[in-house]
Amino acid sequence: MSDDRLTRLKTGAFERRFSIAKASLVAGSRMAASAAGSLFAAPEDRASTRRKALGEQAEYLVGELGKLKGSVVKIGQMMALYGEHFLPPEITTALHKLNDSTTALEWSSLEPLVRAQLGSRFNELDINPEPLGAASLAQVHRARRRSDGAEMVLKIQYPGVAEAIDSDLNLVTQMLRLTRAVPQTREFDEWLEEVRMMMHREVNYPLEAETTRLFREFLKDDPRFVVPKIFPEYCGDHLLVMSFEHGVPVNSDAVLSLPAARKNALAIAALEICCQEVFQWGQIQTDPNFGNYLVQISVDANAQPDRIVLLDFGAVRDFPADILDLARGMTRAAFHADRDAMKAAMKGYRFFDGMKLGTLEGFIDLAFLAFEPFAESSKVPRELLNAEGAYCWAKSKLHVRATSAAARSAATRHFTVPPKEFMFLSRKLMGAYTFMTVMDAEVKARDLLSKYVMSGS
Repeated sequence: MSDDRLTRLKTGAFERRFSIAKASLVAGSRMAASAAGSLFAAPEDRASTRRKALGEQAEYLVGELGKLKGSVVKIGQMMALYGEHFLPPEITTALHKLNDSTTALEWSSLEPLVRAQLGSRFNELDINPEPLGAASLAQVHRARRRSDGAEMVLKIQYPGVAEAIDSDLNLVTQMLRLTRAVPQTREFDEWLEEVRMMMHREVNYPLEAETTRLFREFLKDDPRFVVPKIFPEYCGDHLLVMSFEHGVPVNSDAVLSLPAARKNALAIAALEICCQEVFQWGQIQTDPNFGNYLVQISVDANAQPDRIVLLDFGAVRDFPADILDLARGMTRAAFHADRDAMKAAMKGYRFFDGMKLGTLEGFIDLAFLAFEPFAESSKVPRELLNAEGAYCWAKSKLHVRATSAAARSAATRHFTVPPKEFMFLSRKLMGAYTFMTVMDAEVKARDLLSKYVMSGS
């Protein structure tokens, strides 16, 4: 987070439209000039020239978006995460550079909003005007309740960002279309609508408060997890107030230097919550980035395990029953390495029913690769198992191999864009695998998954 402070955000429709329109005009002019300049180039050079120009203009446009803060930045991040099947790699590469940790807004600009949200309760809290962190949609401040000293965190939504979502998405879409590199298809339009819905969920603080309470109830008896307590009497449409939970980042030296057994325990906990989300709760956190987790390192691991603090439930989705049935059926089939069961689980879903046989077989190969850590030890390359038969995640480079295989599959001419829910589940799986790799986990994951696969959920 920068030491500089903003006194206000550009949330007005006109000034945001002007800023994006100006950037789009400049980028469009540069693209046109590049296209004109390549007319006399050799045919084999035109494609690479166009990709180079597209990459340069994407970098320029993303730089301009980053200056606006608010929902524009979050929209760009979501497009980077979920747009690989729709957008050219030059654009997604540039969008991935949008930084969610941005310049903070002055407390004097936020205080009126907080006072309006809290009303007479404002004087019950001592709020630290120095932010803990600032992101694209909100910033976080610590507070202490005067009556009992309870430590709290105030997640304060920036003024005007919720109201600007629809216009911002339209502006970013228009900007991308000026590059002439985004498809004019029904699938793309449906995907844009999904981005719009995700954005509105992100700023729906009453929904996030309810989802946080729900996960706290789910995990109340599991000593491996901490979910913040919501203080509903202080919450509002643009203010979320919860307990302050101590912890260090997942990828901090303090965590990565823990003994292997303790890191393995954290890894198993993170993997198990994924199983619970799919097989038991039907509520899935679709944004598994490390910023949504902390680790509380135990002072006595024999008495109290290290704990994972779960933060930010704005991206939790309630998946429909048919998609959960599909995910469970495919998981069971992959667990048993049963190709016929996999095809049976896929049957009846338009995405799979429309696949050519060869493409379908390739997709099943990809699914089996993704479930390599859960396979019987006899079917796993021996060099990926330790002396006790546990799977070595970091050595396997599985998340890299699976991503490369998925990219090769997407490059075939028979590939069609998967349903958005499937992309969310894939992203969740890759997030979990990245966690396991960073932890350098060596665990028998098949033993964990078996109790869920065999449960008949």
